[in-house]
Amino acid sequence: MTYRINTRVVKVSHDDTHNASIPPIYQSTTFKTDSVADMANQAYDYTRSGNPTRTTLQDHLAQIFNCNHIYAVNSGMACLDVILSAFTKPNDLVIVGEDLYGGSDRLLHFFERKSNLKIQHHDTTNLQLLKEAITSSTKLVLIESPTNPLINVVDVKAIAEHAHKVNPQCIVVFDNTMMTPLLMSPLELGCDVHYESATKFLNGHHDIMAGVLATNDPKLAKELFFVINATGCGLAPFDSWLLVRGLKTLSIRLERAQSNAIKLATYLESQGFKVRYPGLKSHPQYNLHSSQCRGPGAVLSFETNDVNFSESIIKHCKLFSTTVSFGSVNSLISLPLKMSHASIDKKVLAERNFPQDLIRLCVGIEDIQDLIDDLSTAIIAAKRETRAKL
Repeated sequence: MTYRINTRVVKVSHDDTHNASIPPIYQSTTFKTDSVADMANQAYDYTRSGNPTRTTLQDHLAQIFNCNHIYAVNSGMACLDVILSAFTKPNDLVIVGEDLYGGSDRLLHFFERKSNLKIQHHDTTNLQLLKEAITSSTKLVLIESPTNPLINVVDVKAIAEHAHKVNPQCIVVFDNTMMTPLLMSPLELGCDVHYESATKFLNGHHDIMAGVLATNDPKLAKELFFVINATGCGLAPFDSWLLVRGLKTLSIRLERAQSNAIKLATYLESQGFKVRYPGLKSHPQYNLHSSQCRGPGAVLSFETNDVNFSESIIKHCKLFSTTVSFGSVNSLISLPLKMSHASIDKKVLAERNFPQDLIRLCVGIEDIQDLIDDLSTAIIAAKRETRAKL
């Protein structure tokens, strides 16, 4: 029987001789064999290559992602590292967006310096421009939607179709951390590899770091696993077990967080701020997002037109924790320019028109009125502080 997604995130199948009601942890590095001859036929010999707890997690994730091949590694950035190591070589052309996670930007340009990759940044919301940029020599296209933190939306299906048309060997990679498989299915839109930082929504409690790689292509899966096995970046047994546990509440967590985000975005817009959130009809790509996703998610950003005012708002928040990352059960607030995106060259940020005053909210599952009250109080305090400095 095929279950619906909200059931699949809860139902975990596992093989255990003692019939434990939840998957046990195989906190073991090695696995014994009765003879040298039997070793080749064993499912497990060394945890770097495979572990029963990680297998349980990966099988569970495959059901949630509705894909044929999936791997769990030790961070979202490890996902991108594995992808670049597996699929690119010196002088390959890689096309990426102008607005992407700061850590991804940093790693891409490390490969550019050390492996002579050719990295090109383009406005991925401009479909015609991107079609002109993607040619028969393009090896890999990396996109995300909505982008982080400007919350721009890209036409994923059109980009994937064009890339494969001009170069059937081009690999289209999608970072789906912000939407999760509950709200978006990149492989069904034509992407070759879908990855996520499981540190965020999938686990939901910010107590582990993990990443997930998914594909339906057996050849690409084999190349990904080679790097994972060779480098030993597969997720550890205990972290795998924690991720299985966190996944069980993904649906209910995301439902509440998204509901809160919609109300917060509406409140901020009513206060006159420029709000970037695909759940608002004022978002320029509202219809495009709705056509390829099943919801707007729980991350939004807004502009105040004054970086000092933005910093003051953040300083006066009590309920929103000031920190990087997103996807936790508790709400987070940050100033990306000085936090998650601080590693990007200031000249580059200026070229990309990155707003210095941009505040990113990562909405949690608290009572919505408390969240609104916290922001309202912080905004009032920030206005008072700003007037006092004049």
